[in-house]
Amino acid sequence: MVKRPRIGVSGNAKRWSPSWWCTALALRLAGAIPARISVRHSQNIEFIDALIVGGGDDINPEYYEGEINNKDKIDIKRDQLEIDWIKKALNKTIPLIGICRGAQLINVVLGGSLFQDIRSLRQHTYNRPGLFPTKHVQVLKGSLLASIFNKRHLRVNSLHHQSIRITGAKLKVVGWDLDNITQAVESKEDKIIGLQWHPEYLPKKEDDE
Repeated sequence: MVKRPRIGVSGNAKRWSPSWWCTALALRLAGAIPARISVRHSQNIEFIDALIVGGGDDINPEYYEGEINNKDKIDIKRDQLEIDWIKKALNKTIPLIGICRGAQLINVVLGGSLFQDIRSLRQHTYNRPGLFPTKHVQVLKGSLLASIFNKRHLRVNSLHHQSIRITGAKLKVVGWDLDNITQAVESKEDKIIGLQWHPEYLPKKEDDE
């Protein structure tokens, strides 16, 4: 009998967390076992085959020398928990996926920085949040992401107002939108993929592009 991989999924600790339930469903449909990680849900790295760092609140700007803004909604305990888990995953070289905030946090842990507000950078795309795949993303030829989708042009959703500014060590940009804002990063050597969009809310694969 083939062993089903156990995938750790970090996120907020709320009982009703749409991102957790949607990610868990997608993993189960793919044949994996989701294991929830939060300040209320503990797991052991020794029993985790891969890690997904989910989306959510902004990252504490102190971690990347950003500007402190009292309007920013941050979760200090979650920040530290996920930073610890990212470091564990890197040390064990287990596959690591970051979704939106998760991609940004992986980047910060690896020494990168963020744009704290991308509204002024928008020229060809809107900054309106939405779950539907209305944003166009171009993927780098020859990247791991391109091989997964078997295409270089994607339509994705968008729920972010921050993004990666300078990539961290060993990461490279492999996806960008019409404003050249980073939408995906990866490191083949360290088995990392970071996505600025939310694939857990896009269960249907589009075949019309």
